[in-house]
Amino acid sequence: MPIASLNSASLHYELAGPEGAPVVVLSNSLGTELNLWEPQIAGLTRHYRVLRYDTRGHGSSKSSGSAYSLDDLGGDVLNLLNFLKIEQFHVCGISLGGITALWLAINAPQRVLSLMPCNTAARIGSERSWEARIEQITQHGLASIADATMERWFTEPFRRSDPLRVESTRRMLLGTDAQGYIACCEALRYADLRHTVAMIASPALVISGTHDPVTPPSDGLYLQDEISSARYCELNAAHLSNIEQSAAFLQAMLAFLGAL
Repeated sequence: MPIASLNSASLHYELAGPEGAPVVVLSNSLGTELNLWEPQIAGLTRHYRVLRYDTRGHGSSKSSGSAYSLDDLGGDVLNLLNFLKIEQFHVCGISLGGITALWLAINAPQRVLSLMPCNTAARIGSERSWEARIEQITQHGLASIADATMERWFTEPFRRSDPLRVESTRRMLLGTDAQGYIACCEALRYADLRHTVAMIASPALVISGTHDPVTPPSDGLYLQDEISSARYCELNAAHLSNIEQSAAFLQAMLAFLGAL
C-alpha cells in the first residue's frame, strides 16, 4: 500500500495506467475512500495515468492536525504530485473533491491542464449546516447520519435497484475515522470560492446530478457561468453521480478529455 509522507499528512495513493500518459487526479467526496472511483478506473487507465488518493483523515491517510482547511486539502494534492514528480495534470473531484479541484485551478493554474468539478459548488452548504453536522457526529457518531447520507447520495430508484452498491458505499462512510470526517467538515464550514472561481482559465467540465439535494444543478450552472471555459453536463443521479450513472459519467469524462 503506497503511502506518501508529506508535510502534515501521510497520504495513501494509487497510481495506475500507462507511464508517460497524461495524468488524471481523482479526488473523493467527504466520507469516502479512493475506491469510490472503481467504476471509472478500467476505462480511464486505458488512456491516462490515473492518480487517486484517500483525503487526509479518510481511509488509510492520516494527518497530525485536528481541523483542516481547504488550503490544507489542496496543498496535500500539490505535495503528493511533487512527491511523485508530476508537474501538470487533469483533475476530477466529487463534492469535497470537486471544491478541491476548483482550489487547485485557482491556486496552481499553470499546473492544471483541465478540471472536472462534479456534484460540487463554490460554496457547499452553510456555516450553520456544517456546525450542525459536526455536533451530530461528535455526539452520536457517523452511524447516526448513515441512513440520511445514503438518501442524499443516491436516488430512491437506485437504492432499490442496486442495494449491494449502496451498502458498499455505506460501509465506506462507516469505516471513515470520525475525527477525520469532522476535520474535513471544518474545512467545508469555511470554504467559499464564490469570489475567486471566475479566475479559472483552465478548460472545465462541470457535472451535476439532476436529483442532487446537496449541490443541486443550480450550483453547477453557477460554476458554468463563472468559469469562462466551462462546459456543463447533467446526469440523472443524486450526489454520487459517478456511482449512480457510472457509464455516463465515464463517457462524459473521456469525451471532455479527448476533445482537449
